[in-house]
Parts: sequence; structure tokens; C-alpha cells
Amino acid sequence: MAMTTIMGALELGLILALMSVGMFISFRILNIPDLTVDGSFTLGSAFAATFAVQGQSGTGVLLAVVAGALAGAVTGLLQTKLKIQPILSGILTMTALYSVNLWVMGNKPNLSFFGKDTLFTPFERFLPELAAKIVPILLLLAIVTILIRLFLGTQLGLSLRATGDNEDMVRASSINSDAMKILGLSLSNAIVSLAGAVMAQYQVYADISGGIGMMVIGLASIIVGQALLGQKGGVTRGFVAAITGAVVYRFILTFALQSGMASNDLKILSAALVVIAISIPEVKKFIQKRRARRHA
Repeated sequence: MAMTTIMGALELGLILALMSVGMFISFRILNIPDLTVDGSFTLGSAFAATFAVQGQSGTGVLLAVVAGALAGAVTGLLQTKLKIQPILSGILTMTALYSVNLWVMGNKPNLSFFGKDTLFTPFERFLPELAAKIVPILLLLAIVTILIRLFLGTQLGLSLRATGDNEDMVRASSINSDAMKILGLSLSNAIVSLAGAVMAQYQVYADISGGIGMMVIGLASIIVGQALLGQKGGVTRGFVAAITGAVVYRFILTFALQSGMASNDLKILSAALVVIAISIPEVKKFIQKRRARRHA
């Protein structure tokens, strides 16, 4: 593969890694399969594009984070206050966000801001072309991951982690588990929305269908990363696995495209990767049992 292709795959992988860090909070820490992701990712793209057209890229990204947090809070309220099942809560919020995203984009299915300044513009003025995009993406990913890791080490963060581990024990300890779920989902979707905003800035356009399948991609990244690095370990190892998995996942897709696979078949490949990654522990157990029987 050419250097530009490799750098492009790495840049996209790091943006997906940012999304995977957000999904790790809901999927692994809270143990909640949050389908809001597909809508909140597009929500971030919509805000970023709408404000970038007006020359306010930074404002659009900040509002994308706030909007994503609100979307996560809605899903959390549906789960905790209305007692709607987690999966259905995410589906309801995701469905509603389709209309919201259209409103934000001025009822346009796609929005381009080619020629306008983006978050990468300042870096393009003093960095080489190959580094102008990957450096800010790396910096943002590092800052977000470090801040989230530090937060999870605080008393509030530990309460959030405990809620995912044992909700009954948390309630017995007089901790409001409902508030922790709302907080966790808000934080998760804020980061996912931020990833959507960065993706829009990277591609210089937003599309109403840009978030379709993002949950599968995020899950694939987390599961592939943990299959490579192992599931044991703390939160830090989990974040590293999510980031590694996202980059590896993107390189697999890029290699598949370079090998002649049609872009329409990438969703099938994504689903297959998830199935394979999930099956690895069971395959290992099966092999170990076969070996034990042979020795017996």
C-alpha cells in the first residue's frame, strides 16, 4: 500500500478509536449495549458541518459534545425513570435523532463545507502534509483518553464503575445508580459525538446516514482489541485495547478494499470480524477441552 493510503487508514482508525473510547464506557464499564451511538455520531457531524459552513468550526465541535451528552442523558432517563429496556431506549433515541440531525443540517441530507477552515487548518500551516491531520487527531485522542481515565479514578468515577460491576451493591451503599447510568451514557455519547464532529471535519462534509453501523464498528474495535491484548486487566488496558482494535479494524478494511472487495461488502466484513472476535474465547476453550481429553 502507498504511504498516503497507510496514513489515511491510520487517521480514520484513530478517529474510530476516539468513538471506541466513548463506547467502552457504556459497553464495558456500565455493561449497557447503547444503540444511541449511530444517532449521536451523526449528531456530532451535523453540528460540526453546520457551524463550519459559517466559519465557526470550534463552536460546532463544542456544541457537538454538549448535544451528544444530552442525547445520552435522554437514553439514560428512558432507562432509569421510564424503565424502558436499554436496547429499546437506545433505538428510540437513535430514531428521534434522525429528525433532530436533519433539523440541525437545515433539512438537507448532506452538507459540504469544502474550502472553509476546519480544526486541521492551523496545523496545515506549519506541519508537513502527511502530519497535518494525524497530529491533531492523536493529540485529541490522547487528551480525551487521559481525562476520562483520570475521571474514572475519582470517587465519582469509581461509583460509575461500581454501578456497572454490581448495581445492587451500589444501591446498598446509598449511591444513586440511576444517576450514575445517566452520567455514564451522557459521557459516552459526548465522546461519540465528538468523534462524529472530527470525522466531519476530516471529510469536510456531513451525511445524514454517516452514523449507520457505527455501533457495530465500535463493538468490533473493542472486541478485536481485547481479543488481541486479552480481556484481563484494568480500565487503562481496556482503553488501549479499544484504540488498538479500532486501528487494526480500519487497516483490515483498507486492505480488503485494496484487494478488490466492493465497498458495499464492508458491512458484511465488519459483522464477520465481530463474530470471529467474539468466538475466539469459545474456540480456545474447545481446543483446551480437546487437548485435555487426549491427555486423559
